[in-house]
Amino acid sequence: MSRIRIVEEIGSTNSALLSDSQANEGDWLIASRQVAGKGRQGRPWQSIDGNFLGSTIVEVRPGDPTAPALTLVAGLALIEAVEVAAPGAPLSLKWPNDLMLADAKLAGILLERSGGRVVVGFGVNLAGAPQIEGRKTAALKPLAEIAAEAFCPLLAARFAQILAMWRTADPAQFAQAWMARAHPVGTALSVHNAPGDLVSGTFDGIESDGALRLRRDGMIDIIRSGDVLLR
Repeated sequence: MSRIRIVEEIGSTNSALLSDSQANEGDWLIASRQVAGKGRQGRPWQSIDGNFLGSTIVEVRPGDPTAPALTLVAGLALIEAVEVAAPGAPLSLKWPNDLMLADAKLAGILLERSGGRVVVGFGVNLAGAPQIEGRKTAALKPLAEIAAEAFCPLLAARFAQILAMWRTADPAQFAQAWMARAHPVGTALSVHNAPGDLVSGTFDGIESDGALRLRRDGMIDIIRSGDVLLR
């Protein structure tokens, strides 16, 4: 039976849940405040009162699709949960791990793995938008007001349902389900693969394992990690 545990303050929900040997798939750890939260590439994640900061565990099973494709599960679960909280909001997914509200970042996802366990962390700007250099950010409020404690069951339910679908669906069809919620093919992108390494092109969709297809100079680059900026 899954558990939802809520704490007032913690270093990082991802780190704490991944190190908890008693945590099982479907368990969630939610914090009102993180003092050592992090985003992609180790960037700090700002805690703002009223935002959602939480993580869950997936136990990778024999026969599961490739584990990095869990970012597709997380993205679809997140966008569907936010749609329940804010019907009609202009939402879209941005590769690899962002939920956008119009042209601004509303939420981020961070996957970390240890052996056969993957922790999936979510940071959702329900109440306030942190400042991120070079990025536009947004909060769900005032479009909708929902407490983190109320948002968690929405997200947990959608995540469990979509995780089950991911385990049985054709990977290519599942990737297409993610694509249907993303920015359009042909969108101009810039991808930071590493510090000082920037490539630009247009979005050409994703592979069945979740990798980005970047079209540039008539060729397709397959990119498995990096930060994306919409241009």
